[in-house]
Amino acid sequence: MKQYKYTINGVQFDVTIDSIVGSKAKVEVNGIPFEVEMQGSSLVEEALPTVTTSDAPAAAPVAAAPAEAPAAAAPAATSGPGAGAPVKAPLPGVVTKILVQAGQAVKKGETVLVLEAMKMENNITAEADGTVTGICVAAGDSVMEGTTLLTIG
Repeated sequence: MKQYKYTINGVQFDVTIDSIVGSKAKVEVNGIPFEVEMQGSSLVEEALPTVTTSDAPAAAPVAAAPAEAPAAAAPAATSGPGAGAPVKAPLPGVVTKILVQAGQAVKKGETVLVLEAMKMENNITAEADGTVTGICVAAGDSVMEGTTLLTIG
């Protein structure tokens, strides 16, 4: 367990890194637990998360709940109805349209969902022929890269 003190825009943050397993770390910021995923070309066992600053107030990153959204989305994605091959979000964004329903037959390359990211609409297509066995998101949901959107069996 490693402890650090950071001061960002005059606000002090006490950061404790409890454990790092692969690319995931369990940390506490001012006593609030978070599970973070680190990205990089090479992750080592003692890798540390990177602190970045922005023009936003210093308290906003701590009070914001983006770390909670992926945790809430992950169980919904894995507990979605039906079994089959998952269709995953290729990038973070907002689901704007779901063009299929559970039980509907789809062909490889058919657009099944529209995901808005960086003010662009991205068509998400079926990766194989099959039947939609489950839809794991709803229109308006924010999703992270790798989130299961629907399953095709």
